[in-house]
Amino acid sequence: MTDQHAPVVISGAGPNGLMLACELALAGVRPVVLDSLPGPSLEPKANGLVGQVVRMLDQRGLYQAFTGDNEPPTPSFGWMFAAMPLNFFDVPDNPMYAMLMPQPRLVRLLEKRARDLGVDLRWGHGLTALQPYSESVQLTVNSPDGGYGLSTDYLVGADGARSLVRKTLGIGFPGHTADTVSRLAHVSIPERLRKEDGTVAVPGYGRLRYGHTRVDGGAVILAQFEPERFLFGTIEFQPPVQEKPMTLDELRASAHRLLGVDFPFEEPTGEGPHALRRINGQNTRLAERYREGRVLLLGDAAHVHSAMGGPGLNLGLQDATNLGWKLAAQINGWAPAGLLDTYEAERFPVGQRVMMHSMAQIALVAPGPEVGALRMLLGELFTLPEVAQRMAALLAGSDVRYDMGDDHPLSGHLVPDLTLDDGRRVAELLHDARPVLLDLTGGTVAAAAKGWTHRVEVVCAGITDGPATAMLIRPDGYIAWATDTFGATQQAALHTSLRRWFGAPRR
Repeated sequence: MTDQHAPVVISGAGPNGLMLACELALAGVRPVVLDSLPGPSLEPKANGLVGQVVRMLDQRGLYQAFTGDNEPPTPSFGWMFAAMPLNFFDVPDNPMYAMLMPQPRLVRLLEKRARDLGVDLRWGHGLTALQPYSESVQLTVNSPDGGYGLSTDYLVGADGARSLVRKTLGIGFPGHTADTVSRLAHVSIPERLRKEDGTVAVPGYGRLRYGHTRVDGGAVILAQFEPERFLFGTIEFQPPVQEKPMTLDELRASAHRLLGVDFPFEEPTGEGPHALRRINGQNTRLAERYREGRVLLLGDAAHVHSAMGGPGLNLGLQDATNLGWKLAAQINGWAPAGLLDTYEAERFPVGQRVMMHSMAQIALVAPGPEVGALRMLLGELFTLPEVAQRMAALLAGSDVRYDMGDDHPLSGHLVPDLTLDDGRRVAELLHDARPVLLDLTGGTVAAAAKGWTHRVEVVCAGITDGPATAMLIRPDGYIAWATDTFGATQQAALHTSLRRWFGAPRR
């Protein structure tokens, strides 16, 4: 293949890389996606999406397409934190959502969407070297037909925790590695042990519930996402074990150490691939920066953490929706000064929050009576409504407010799930990933924004008991400006916000 040029190249066709590709394509930018794998990975990893990412999929029309459910997503009224139950029934405007979906299926669905949008997706083409310059990034790619060169205006490293992109740029990846050994496998559990309430009766121990259970030496994990196939895992606090292939016998021995009895699970049935893996040490790391000139980091290339609580796809996919429209604006030539820098400014603090609570959860399943006493105290605090509300926001990722330069209570937060008087939902207005100015005044605000209608979708509508009279919503669903009244002061603030996020008005 001869040397080629692409406006954007994404290294890595996992969920985050594919989602970014789709976001760019919606904005008229056709990226090239490289991945050394011959096709979508079938390796079982994440088993669902948790937090605001579910609403983000709804705002692209993907929640309905992926689940087959024509109704809007509904909040989850319970979750776990370090194997301790949380109750969100009394949380107002509960931001916590959950959607079960094995990661291989999510990748296949995003791959189809990317191809439907015209993305140049190249399986079996792996990035092997990169050289950044002031005006471009030069890449070396290996493919089944041999190596070739590829130049790009911007490179995005979505190439995982061992990111070649991050390492080549010399971006530090500081953090902490916990002394844990985690083991996880698909197993079959005899019918006689399964109970109607979803628990599993382990002879000599008692019932294991769904999710994480802390025991004296660490934790055990039990889940079932498919008929006749369970996920079972253990977490032990110990130094790394000798590197050798993981076996079910090793998992059985680990379960015996933690439970004190034999857990009689069996080989998994049905078609694979089946999970069977060991992780020595739990890494919690955050890249020192998300951007180096024309190269940016996304997903696991920028942050890794414990899977406890399921925050990974919530963090990575929202990185993608935050970056997509900003990078497209840069490529399309209308990005205001500093727009691309807001990607790191906004998403880095969210990454820090996930690092914090994922490390806290690891600490809270550690052995020892002191940890047990701390769990009892936290269990009491979790029953308080204000604490439950705070925990829901933390786990959903809604407790970080972006700096929009606007002091309205809505600004900086994800737009509420509102329904207009004509029956449309605000989420439907964002399907095309265009910014929306929602005018609930009858047209006054729309008239003041006529210079931006080539970039901003203006929607005049009514809403009963709306939280504001007008809202400027970015393509990623976050409110950039809102007001309860509209006069000369508010018009000036609207123009400032429009210029800041969407450039100068058209003459």
